[in-house]
Amino acid sequence: MTTNPSAPRGSALVTGAGGALGRAIALRLGADGFSIGVLGREGDLLRETAGLLDAEGIPHRVLAVDLRDGAAIEAALTETETELGPLTALVNNAAIYPATPFLEISQDEYEDVVRVNQTAYFLAAQGAARRMADRGAGSIVNIGSITFHGGWANLASYVSTKGASVGLTRALARELGASGVRVNGVSPGAFPTKAEEIHENPAEYNQFVIDRQSIKRRGTDAELAAVVSFLVGPDAAFVTGQTINVDGGWIME
Repeated sequence: MTTNPSAPRGSALVTGAGGALGRAIALRLGADGFSIGVLGREGDLLRETAGLLDAEGIPHRVLAVDLRDGAAIEAALTETETELGPLTALVNNAAIYPATPFLEISQDEYEDVVRVNQTAYFLAAQGAARRMADRGAGSIVNIGSITFHGGWANLASYVSTKGASVGLTRALARELGASGVRVNGVSPGAFPTKAEEIHENPAEYNQFVIDRQSIKRRGTDAELAAVVSFLVGPDAAFVTGQTINVDGGWIME
């Protein structure tokens, strides 16, 4: 990957940057000219993302954060700006997805999913928007899921929080537009990531996905990252409040 030789575009904070999709987004935005705040749980995956950014010469800062901790999210936003420059893009991507039948989900499990997938999105967006609004420009992208549109067995906690991300996107776009802050969403389809480990038969699930998509192949992480790149970039200057399904034509609405 070759970095864009154009002028720097400020900093972008990507949550869940140790996962496959978050890593692809971080690398693409880095190539676009952003300095990258690499936020996620402490561990090898986060360090691997940092290593790939290093290899591409992309300025970055590793931020090991538990997204259940609101104060830590605010501190990460501050550190991103202090070390990398004005925050011009936020990608809320991190999520957890315990696979549990609805009638067996405990309150503790449900509330844990909400803290990571919903409350953290809200707090990160709020902290980012305060900074962006002061400067009159910025872009927030919330990563949703096509499971919100179609429902999904054994993932009620996850699906409900992904629906919340769509609602949050619309509400913030309406409220923040006058301040120059755009808010959009991206709903990935079934990309071949670690998340598929919740399915007992990988080959059977792979065929299930392809049968339902209009495009008869699996998507790539880079293809999802390209849509995020568009939404935070200048070509989407008149786009806000939208959630784009990137799913090979599975869900059409």
